[in-house]
Amino acid sequence: MTSSSDRTAHLAVYDTFADWETGHTTAHLAQNGYTVRTVGLTREPVTTMGGLRIQPDLALDELRPQDSALLILTGASGWDTGDTLAPFARAARGFLDAGVPVAAICGATAGLAREGLLDDRAHTSAVSFYLAATGYAGGARYVDADAVTDGGAAGGGGLITAGPTEPVAFAREVFGLLGVYDAKKLDAWYRLFHDSDASAYEVLQGE
Repeated sequence: MTSSSDRTAHLAVYDTFADWETGHTTAHLAQNGYTVRTVGLTREPVTTMGGLRIQPDLALDELRPQDSALLILTGASGWDTGDTLAPFARAARGFLDAGVPVAAICGATAGLAREGLLDDRAHTSAVSFYLAATGYAGGARYVDADAVTDGGAAGGGGLITAGPTEPVAFAREVFGLLGVYDAKKLDAWYRLFHDSDASAYEVLQGE
């Protein structure tokens, strides 16, 4: 039996949250039977980088890995201007330790680097020197790719990372990790939304 936690993805939201970075991810998760719930530091409203006001569904101290299939972290100015968002990186550690995946894009990758979560996992970001500036010890595991999935050690959750210009590749990795689409359909989805390949639409509709 599929539990509600198997079909719930949690999206972290905070002021200057980069709202365009997860649009593909959350929209297509919702279209494929997932519930997307937003998580703030508190339940107080936040304002995205695009000026949208979001009322979080729950506060970070209410979030439990066992209630989730995935934690999604996006970029925001707060990742590079202090420790305000560090609690989300600590939450990511709890998810990974519990065997629940985490997906981080843009500045959130720096937050995970500071938390030590990229030291022993394959990962990517905007550019290698952006993460190097955090002083982390994972430079040897940096991969120059649009998005990277590290399956995690035995008992650990998988980790997805991507740079700020790769929201479609980020979504592709999420769908692949969660098994939202099979390999053929996932490839077609990516070709449609990344390359505007109209022929891919037929694949998506034909299965």
